[in-house]
Amino acid sequence: MTHYQQLIRIQTAGKSLCNITSKVEDAVVKSGIKIGLCTLFLRHTSASLVIQENADPDVLRDLANFLAKIVPEGPYYIHDAEGPDDMPAHIRTALTHTSEQIPISQGRLVLGTWQGIYLWEHRQRGNMREVVVHISGD
Repeated sequence: MTHYQQLIRIQTAGKSLCNITSKVEDAVVKSGIKIGLCTLFLRHTSASLVIQENADPDVLRDLANFLAKIVPEGPYYIHDAEGPDDMPAHIRTALTHTSEQIPISQGRLVLGTWQGIYLWEHRQRGNMREVVVHISGD
């Protein structure tokens, strides 16, 4: 079994979903692995990873609006060291994921037709985010 790791850095533009599918696909190609597993790990506690609809942007807007309703920003939290969006960002991350696993077959990610991989920035301001891509297989 072969292992390959790559760090992907993504500059976010504040609260938004950033499609990182092509960056992950590039890492799979570089790895040379034809069959195996791609594990993604986001090294942050105020952003998350999601696999979601990549065809209709309304889906992403609806997801963001829904999460904003169930985890509102405001004076509801004790932890506000970095501002009023600090604790809501941590809660949103806890409700989503900081890691994902995607099978690899024939040297490609086995995503569904309408699936894309997104880094979901939960903070108001942009940040430099890091995703560790670990690929194992043959």
